[in-house]
Amino acid sequence: MAEVIKKATRESFGMAVTALAEKNKDIVVLDADLAEATKTVMFKKRFSERFIDCGIAECNMIGVAAGMATCGKIPFAASFAMFSAGRAFEQVRNSVGYPKLNVKIVGSHAGISVGEDGATHQCCEDIALMRTIPGMVILNPADHYEMTAAVEAAATHYGPVYIRLGRLAVESFNDPDKGYKFKLGKGITLRDGKDITIIATGLMVSEALNAVKILEQEGIDARLINIHTIKPIDRDIIIKAAKETGKIVTVEEHNIIGGLGEAVSSVLCEEIPTPVVKIGVNDCFGHSGPAVDLLKEFGLSTDNIVATVRKALNK
Repeated sequence: MAEVIKKATRESFGMAVTALAEKNKDIVVLDADLAEATKTVMFKKRFSERFIDCGIAECNMIGVAAGMATCGKIPFAASFAMFSAGRAFEQVRNSVGYPKLNVKIVGSHAGISVGEDGATHQCCEDIALMRTIPGMVILNPADHYEMTAAVEAAATHYGPVYIRLGRLAVESFNDPDKGYKFKLGKGITLRDGKDITIIATGLMVSEALNAVKILEQEGIDARLINIHTIKPIDRDIIIKAAKETGKIVTVEEHNIIGGLGEAVSSVLCEEIPTPVVKIGVNDCFGHSGPAVDLLKEFGLSTDNIVATVRKALNK
């Protein structure tokens, strides 16, 4: 059994990209003056000659990364999600997405759990923005082992990839020693069930796991699916769940507009119309506060998932 590791996925990213660079000499890392926060400082300490601090100039950073990709490098360009996906959106679209360059955009400190940094830094729009770019792969790993595997998959995949990192530490639940495998574009059924399906991503998968255990004690047999790849989304696993359980609840630390919930709903309305209840940030900005308290306030907690499932089943 693999060791249970409690880390923020930003820290797991720093470890993973540094370890991967030992084997792959083409990997380079760029950061926008936030290396301590994004944990690319680990890479900087080990491979200073392959690390570029672009300063507080995210748009320029994406341009530099695009240029390096044309020279055969595999650049990981990191900053807070609000800046790498938000401020630099035009450069990501036109300089990376349009020419289909092999750049990996890294968005750290995404979602409400950024906490005290407040609304200006709590990016709940990054997945929606990146989904609109043709050919962009979007990864939102849920724990240490999944982030490690996702970074390797991103480096192996040729083309633009967006990787979402969290600030809040989360206990690992995936176990490589028990058959856990990461496959780009394929969801994972963590718990089988016949009454209803919960589909979660990123930090919310851990909360959903707790919710499933509580629901089980109440006699509710809930299926749980981890969608680590938002785009391309695993249509087969979603359609199968809809056919077999009839109702879906999605959970994401992101605006319900343009995120996981809408991606799931889009699949279902085309294939098998199914009731979908979306848990996420309800079209509003966040505010400063302790991360755990904010998650509860915005309904991104085990208790609210349980309550939402009960309500959905009673409809």
